[in-house]
Amino acid sequence: MSTKSKVAVITGATGGIGFAVARKLGQNGFTIILNGIDDEAGAARVQELKAENIEAEYYGFDVTNEDEVTSNIKAVGEKYGKIDVLVNNAGGLGGRSRFEEMTTEFYRSVMALNLDSVFFASRAAIPFLKKGEHASIINYTSNAAWNAGGPGAGVYGTSKAGVHAITRALAKDLAEYGIRVNAVSPGTIDTPFHSQIKSTKPEVFASWKNNILLGRLGQPEDVASVVAFLAGEGAAFITAETIQIGGGQALGI
Repeated sequence: MSTKSKVAVITGATGGIGFAVARKLGQNGFTIILNGIDDEAGAARVQELKAENIEAEYYGFDVTNEDEVTSNIKAVGEKYGKIDVLVNNAGGLGGRSRFEEMTTEFYRSVMALNLDSVFFASRAAIPFLKKGEHASIINYTSNAAWNAGGPGAGVYGTSKAGVHAITRALAKDLAEYGIRVNAVSPGTIDTPFHSQIKSTKPEVFASWKNNILLGRLGQPEDVASVVAFLAGEGAAFITAETIQIGGGQALGI
């Protein structure tokens, strides 16, 4: 594989928004490093990208495991000599629990998935981002970072507030190296993330668009196009920002 093209590492990228981001960056000329924990899906996604003449590789590791994250990102950086973009896409609700009955294990698992993962991956990538071209990190926060989440999602909101803060902190830390750090905040995007409610309460799922100014749910490609913009030279003077991608959902109607 050529080391001349830009290299993008995307965590949690075997489906949903992550894979849409991978495809978009690949179409823009990046060599794509997909991460996930489903090796079969990872292999399939790599073949899909290669069928579109996109250079791609899959690295299977758990983003909550410090040693796995560190060793795999180091392996990518050493193989290609640099990393140009790190997209910390992996994350999730992790379940629901009110604080009174919340176990410490549940609390730590949600924080690990959404916040620790960003820290582990960013720390491991920084030495290679320093060697990158117009290098940047792109994180994912959520409306829950501001409104503290819905019923039982308080720790999810807490973790995403942490992502909002670490995005700005990393931007301060890395500005001297010309490395930009930004975040996107997707609204309700029609992905498998919402598959349970979509199948069990379709009328509730359908009603969500009523709270969105633009009158529709988002698609993975809506997020991918903004991530691709932030990863590109057109965003060369943007850092420490969070872009809402929710069709005006954050305003409420």
